[in-house]
Amino acid sequence: MDKDAVLDYEYPDLDPLPSKMEKEVILPCDPTADDKLYHICITAISLVIMLILAILARRTKVGSRQKGLPGLLSPVNFLDHTQHKGLAVAVFGVLLCKLWGLITSPNPLPFTTDTENKQNWLILGVFYYPALYYPLLACGTLHNKIGYVLGSLLSWTHFGVLVWQKIDCPKTPLIHKYYSLFSSLPQIACLAFLSFQYPLFLFKGLKGTKKNNASEDLSSSYYKDYVKKILKIKKTHKISTSSSETPKLPQRIIDAVKSYIYTPEEAFRFPLKLAISAVVSFITLYQIGLLLISAVVPHLQTARMGVDEDIANVLAGFKIMLSPDKHEVARMVIHYIWCVEVCYISAMTLSGLVNLAMLMRSMVLHRSNLKGLYRGDIYNVYNCQRSIRASRPALVCWMGYTSFTAAHICIGMIVQTMVFFLCLLVTVFLIFMPVLHGQNLILFQILWSMWPFWLMILLAVLIQHIMGRFCFIKKTAGTRDLDNRGNLFLLTYLLFTVNVLIGVLLAVWRMIITALFNIVHMGRMDISLLNRNVEAFDPAYRCYAHYLKIEVSQSHPVMKAFCGMMLQCVGQESSVAERSRDAEEGIQLVNQEKKQQKVSDAKRARRHWHLLYTLVNNPSLVGTRKHFQRQAAESFVNGSLDRSAKEGGKKEAAAKEADTAASK
Repeated sequence: MDKDAVLDYEYPDLDPLPSKMEKEVILPCDPTADDKLYHICITAISLVIMLILAILARRTKVGSRQKGLPGLLSPVNFLDHTQHKGLAVAVFGVLLCKLWGLITSPNPLPFTTDTENKQNWLILGVFYYPALYYPLLACGTLHNKIGYVLGSLLSWTHFGVLVWQKIDCPKTPLIHKYYSLFSSLPQIACLAFLSFQYPLFLFKGLKGTKKNNASEDLSSSYYKDYVKKILKIKKTHKISTSSSETPKLPQRIIDAVKSYIYTPEEAFRFPLKLAISAVVSFITLYQIGLLLISAVVPHLQTARMGVDEDIANVLAGFKIMLSPDKHEVARMVIHYIWCVEVCYISAMTLSGLVNLAMLMRSMVLHRSNLKGLYRGDIYNVYNCQRSIRASRPALVCWMGYTSFTAAHICIGMIVQTMVFFLCLLVTVFLIFMPVLHGQNLILFQILWSMWPFWLMILLAVLIQHIMGRFCFIKKTAGTRDLDNRGNLFLLTYLLFTVNVLIGVLLAVWRMIITALFNIVHMGRMDISLLNRNVEAFDPAYRCYAHYLKIEVSQSHPVMKAFCGMMLQCVGQESSVAERSRDAEEGIQLVNQEKKQQKVSDAKRARRHWHLLYTLVNNPSLVGTRKHFQRQAAESFVNGSLDRSAKEGGKKEAAAKEADTAASK
């Protein structure tokens, strides 16, 4: 790893053979800023900051006459699409890096060096680090200048101490000498962002350009802009005759590439949890790739540099004779190890690129699914009718969606790297190298020995396609129909046994394609790896489907736009009433007061009727009424009342009343 990368990955000039590489010993390093003392101090500071934030939250609730527990219970509103997403994304990135450090470090917690009870300390660390970094996120919840000051101090402390420790001890004996340094780069980047963002918020607050309102979600213009966009009349374009034709191949390739590129759209914002999931997935890809490289490549390089002529005697013990010359045997073994190393790095790189492409495609599909559910297109998203409402499974899946995404990306990339590595090994050692050297053509010899079988399969397939094209299909009056049915039935009978062999090849090819598709898409939760009829057994896709239910039912832009307009109307009415009560002098002012009061009453009555009409026709509130709670569950379809069932119930009730009257 210390040599130049260009020289390291070239075909080595092995005459003479390289000398054995001495293993570098990395001693444990204790930074000047002791980690144990730092955590004790930062834990106490975080506790004090939490008490200050709790007092501020209580005063805010008392001042605004809000009800609730006197404390800071929620670090961030995950259902608010209009808030600044950078703080939450950065804190979750820091948490993911600390979780990765818990798994790879021999000492999960800095308070102890006990390795016998590592599992217990690991469990404690899973809860310790979220509590430690909770104030870092909570400082931005109140939208208060004091909170921004505390957040700035806390983020600067975390960032400064971490950079100090990495400068003091850039090398560690963990996995690789620079693994700890490179693994902490995402954490340093997230803390640097927080150290910049909190002072920026404080500067905007002092300047008066940032609103210090914690409930500014409904007052945002985003939801109104979204409603205006969907209600905007689209211009109708005349459909040309060429538009109905199938697009050409270059255009289809361009469309396919565009479907994997996410471009922001006006009047649409991603939910906060999806934004966090995207950044967490990217950090997971980086950490997994770094671990796979650091844990394998240095050992392969050490093995390659340690090969000498004695390897010929080792291979001879297994009856493997590569060459009578020991020097040539050593050169060949070194070259083979170098090829294995290149195959592994290529497989890991290919896996990372595939996961990045899948991540971009997932973002495009997320937006498409959310917009479809916003406009009520449930069947095209789920391929079945589902009720879009909150439930216990949906809530649990919504809570863990971001964590599940990181876990699936982690497992998916490991599996992809191993599969791609094996495929590249087979390709290099059984195809490329035998062809280049002109020897050990084992695979080609096996295939060539079976040439009659492959010729029979090829001829059988060609005969069926040619006969089907020219002999068994006829065109009459612009339509197609079967022709020469007798010969068709005869050929079907004669080729039965051959088609069985072709079916075996198709089954093997189907298994390979299915395995590769599932392996490539293993890190994605927005698509099911099972058939539509059994996709409920796919836990990842079921979690994603439930997550969408919570997001759409609780953060629908049209619903929030309606609620924001209602609150705005109430605020305008209260301001008009206050101004009318302040008018105490003059007959003209009294008359104006009466006139405004009449107008206000008329507007209030009209809005009350509009609100009543909206609530009566709201399908999500039908099941909460006493009259409809007595009805069966079959009376509701997709959250709305089934009118046919309602009319049938009325007819049954009328029939019962008639029977009762007749009996009397």
